[in-house]
Amino acid sequence: MPIYEYRCESCEQTLEALQRMSDEPLKQCPSCGKETLSKMVSAASFRLKGGGWYETDFKTGKKKQLADSSSGSGTEAGSATSSPKAAS
Repeated sequence: MPIYEYRCESCEQTLEALQRMSDEPLKQCPSCGKETLSKMVSAASFRLKGGGWYETDFKTGKKKQLADSSSGSGTEAGSATSSPKAAS
């Protein structure tokens, strides 16, 4: 469930509320009791970062095949160089 931020227009109190997306927005301020709460727009509390989590997950058809072939070629080269060392 997302966490929403609210701010009272009367007393300027801010609060966070854990609510479902389908829940009605809060209206009554718990500090002053007036119905002047408004939902604030804020940044997400997390960011999806990193190299390539989306590169292979959402590609289809020819793009997915290209991504698979480029990642597969690096794996084969790594195993080829480690095999002769193991045999020595």
